[in-house]
Amino acid sequence: MTIARTWVFPILRILLFAAVAIALVKIAFFPDVVEDNNPAVPSAEIVEPQIEVTLGTVQNDVSLSGTVNADSAVPVPATLSGEVQQIFVKQGQKVKKDARIVLLSAEVINDKGEVSTQTRTVRATKSGTISSLTALKGQTFAIGEPLAQIAPSSFSISGSIPPEQLYRLLKQPKEAQVTINGGPAPFTCTGLAITSPLEGATDENGESAGGGPTVSCKVPKGVRVFAGLTADIVITGGIAENVLVVPMTAVEGVAETGNVYVVVDGAEPELRAVTLGLNDGINVEIVEGLEEGETILQFVPGAQSGGPDDGMGGEECFDDGSGNIICEEPVR
Repeated sequence: MTIARTWVFPILRILLFAAVAIALVKIAFFPDVVEDNNPAVPSAEIVEPQIEVTLGTVQNDVSLSGTVNADSAVPVPATLSGEVQQIFVKQGQKVKKDARIVLLSAEVINDKGEVSTQTRTVRATKSGTISSLTALKGQTFAIGEPLAQIAPSSFSISGSIPPEQLYRLLKQPKEAQVTINGGPAPFTCTGLAITSPLEGATDENGESAGGGPTVSCKVPKGVRVFAGLTADIVITGGIAENVLVVPMTAVEGVAETGNVYVVVDGAEPELRAVTLGLNDGINVEIVEGLEEGETILQFVPGAQSGGPDDGMGGEECFDDGSGNIICEEPVR
């Protein structure tokens, strides 16, 4: 123990102090060399999301909101300029087409100057209910003046359609599927018509018939509805199966023609014109311009990625420098 206290412990203390001193000198005068980052060389690389052109199915359904309307009343015009001799109906009475409405009579002069009495029975132009009866016995009417109005028992459904949605209807549909809110089971509404008011056109009140395109169709007989009910209208514009499909976010333009950006190895993306077919609001059919397996940019350059319908949530993607692709929400 005397030798340890005299020699061993003092030597160990000296070695320990020497090691600490060397470490302090190293830290103070010889720090680790850190490679300076060149600010001109980016440490991360922005990568445009890409997608491969594949086969798929596009079902083109246009959904609208509509309202049930009673069909407009039909006038019963006078077919002879003369006096009302007899009235065969009452207001509120139901009539069938060709039913007698009124009897008109008029005195006419023939080529010989002889006076004679001519009579004419005015008949219903459509089945329905007499909603208005303006004819009175002894009253005189000119040809074409309305003697009565007949309200048909039929109904139609109409709704507004945004003009841009008309591009999705490549062919004029003839029917639509309708669901009455709180009503019967869904049914097929026939006689579908899409109309736009002509410049300068007026409505039945003489006011300007403004507004955009409207869709209307006839409620089939046997379906019980009431005027004022709301409805959901689905117009099937067609279905394309086993066709080339890309996201609409990848295309400049959404109808008939468009542009996509094809990925080229070692070069900038190539702008290429394509012919478009059906779209469902998310994907669009490529008729010409691309082949299966080609890679294109998922988003048009300069456009905001991750729109409300593409499910991308507005993410931005980049290479972290080690080959890993990281996507994160952009700072707003």
